[in-house]
Amino acid sequence: MKVRIKRFDTTLPLPEYKTKGAAGFDLSVRITTTIAPHTVGYVPLNVVIEPPEGHYVALVARSSLHKRGLMPANGFGVGDRDYSGNEDEYKAALLNFTDKDVVVERGERIMQVVISPVVHVEFLEVEDMGNDNRGGFGTTGNN
Repeated sequence: MKVRIKRFDTTLPLPEYKTKGAAGFDLSVRITTTIAPHTVGYVPLNVVIEPPEGHYVALVARSSLHKRGLMPANGFGVGDRDYSGNEDEYKAALLNFTDKDVVVERGERIMQVVISPVVHVEFLEVEDMGNDNRGGFGTTGNN
């Protein structure tokens, strides 16, 4: 599958899958960014990505990001296929959940992209779902 990509700083590497079994490829930080305590910072990730027709970009944290005191402010990002103009650089919206500044250095790999298919559904509105109620969060863990 071919994916069109543009880098803003061509001295930073193209994204790559780090292992044969990797689902996502890592993105590099373009500009060193300091995120103040208990605030959201926007970290530029150096790329515009145009996923293939019928696909989207899932922008997710690398598994070690929380060790830095950071987490995606929006859970994960969705990049639509038409978010691929020349200036549509991906950015990570990161929440610093610590009591001190966190510095994210240029070239660090903090986020990853997974390319996934888009499935559009047709809604069928009903008055009664016809299913038993589960009871809310964590109900499968109750004995």
